[in-house]
Amino acid sequence: MAVYEITPARGASLGKPVELIGFALIVAQFVYVTASFLQGSWPAGLPNDFVDVWAAGQLVLQGNPAAVYDWPTHKAMEVVALGHPFDGYFGWHYPPTYLPVAALLAKLPYISAQMYFLFSTFLAYIFCIRRIINDNFGILLAAAFPAVLANVIAGQNGFLSAALLGGTLLTLNARPVLAGILLGLLTYKPHLGLLFPIVLAASGHWRSFVTAGAVAALMAVASWGAFGTDTWHAFYANIGHASQAFLADGWADFAKLQTAFGLIRTLGGPQSLAWSVQALLALTVAAAVIVLWRSRADDEIKAAALATGAVLATPYLYTYDLAVLAVPLAFLWRLGRARGFLPHELAGIGAVCLLVLIFPLVKAPVGFAAVLVVAALIARRAWPSIRRTAQAVA
Repeated sequence: MAVYEITPARGASLGKPVELIGFALIVAQFVYVTASFLQGSWPAGLPNDFVDVWAAGQLVLQGNPAAVYDWPTHKAMEVVALGHPFDGYFGWHYPPTYLPVAALLAKLPYISAQMYFLFSTFLAYIFCIRRIINDNFGILLAAAFPAVLANVIAGQNGFLSAALLGGTLLTLNARPVLAGILLGLLTYKPHLGLLFPIVLAASGHWRSFVTAGAVAALMAVASWGAFGTDTWHAFYANIGHASQAFLADGWADFAKLQTAFGLIRTLGGPQSLAWSVQALLALTVAAAVIVLWRSRADDEIKAAALATGAVLATPYLYTYDLAVLAVPLAFLWRLGRARGFLPHELAGIGAVCLLVLIFPLVKAPVGFAAVLVVAALIARRAWPSIRRTAQAVA
């Protein structure tokens, strides 16, 4: 398979345009956030997703943790957070294991809490991507990725998810217990980890598998002890209401779901078809990732494939969650720098960034298209290794 060899001259010619584009994206995102702040629309004016975190934390501090899953009570606290009423509702759908984070943040004023959360998780995200690429150039690439803007404006936890998922994959071979701890912490958003137990078991990473399970269990027990049985009952009851509202009734607009499910529903397809397509995709991706992880493919490709498979398997994924896509892109970049980029590989990475960037203009599941492009780039890299493994077995 042809590659672009990275000689010093070639590396310089590739690096300079990427640096300029990356710097331009950083400046554009910074200007947008600054303008939103000066206009008063962010973070205090228009409500964003962080309001549900602060409101949930306030209810916990007031000794009423189960109320975070009672929509009218939680909405009333969101109004308190903003200081004025607003249309709609930002629901709290996380398990009780995430409530300690909300409670800690709610000890700060609303705006300070949001700024602190975004900045601290952004640093964790930057650190993770830089460690994956193993070069300071990774800081530029991580900060320039367009999902950064989506996550900041939404006041969401995409940076945290990317740092935990990327950290798991980065440390899996050298520090399996640490990888398991990070994966256990990722269960605050369990739909992002659907493939991990299957792939870890199939590839024999039992130390990470057991550690992740133990951490998740300890978090559940600790939250049960802190918040009581009623809170867990309320959580399970809320799952059904939330699924009906967002996945069946489309309260948050199906076009915002960056998944196969969201694409089918956006195009007017029935719910049954959307679920069927999503389930088929998840099973196909799971099988493909397992085959890849049992092959002789490079570790970078295996990690990129599992990270991408994680976002393909879930039906519930928004643009801010696409910060996780920086993880497989970082592994691809690391491999490209070490072994040479394949023809059009950099163009494919650029297309991914463009698709994420234009979402506010088109209001369609273009993020799902971006994930598919990443999957195609990984499959292109992985195919020779899978073929060689199959031939060796035969």
